[in-house]
Amino acid sequence: MTTAAENIRLVVLDMAGTTVADGGLVEEAFTVAAERLGADPAAMLDHVRATMGESKIAVFRHLFGDEARAQRANRAFEDAYAELVDGGRVAALPGARATIEHLTAQGRTVVLSTGFARPTQDAVLGALGWRDLVPLTLCPADAGGRGRPYPDMVLTAFLRTAVADSVRQIAVVGDTSSDMRSGVRAGAGVVAGVLTGAHDADALRAAGATRVLDSVADLPGALA
Repeated sequence: MTTAAENIRLVVLDMAGTTVADGGLVEEAFTVAAERLGADPAAMLDHVRATMGESKIAVFRHLFGDEARAQRANRAFEDAYAELVDGGRVAALPGARATIEHLTAQGRTVVLSTGFARPTQDAVLGALGWRDLVPLTLCPADAGGRGRPYPDMVLTAFLRTAVADSVRQIAVVGDTSSDMRSGVRAGAGVVAGVLTGAHDADALRAAGATRVLDSVADLPGALA
């Protein structure tokens, strides 16, 4: 009998915290953005940490209220993050590239997704030498503007790759509660949390993780 894990054809992997180590650059770039808008970052960091993985513009809309300030904050954040990336502050998490290559060799299609805007995602991919590693990368703008915890990026991956017959043949993997919620809402057959990023095992399970792994390096074995 074929299990749900064995039947996975499409794997949607988060980037920062799941396949990419950025050494806390999200909080650092947020601090820069808040200060540029004359806000106190310390008063906002709890919300930033709680919403890790979500679309950054959605986080700024919540924090700054009006659209103009949110857009300014988002641009400042993306600029600051890109500068830090250019400074060599990102790296692949141990086993991440090997995992993607292993999954591909198993005949599965891998898509990388993020809550960052496209320029920042491209900067990270370029810094890692990952531009040609997977057939598709997605940011919220590629899915109509809605990032996690909405299911839109997962369902966009499903539609664009056309490799799965059902959403049950999708695995969604990430390090945050919002990653887990997006997978659950998309109907994914496997929703896996990893412990290399923002949220712990209890938070991941509470958000719907069907399994929790120490790292993405454990994923090929979990799906075998």
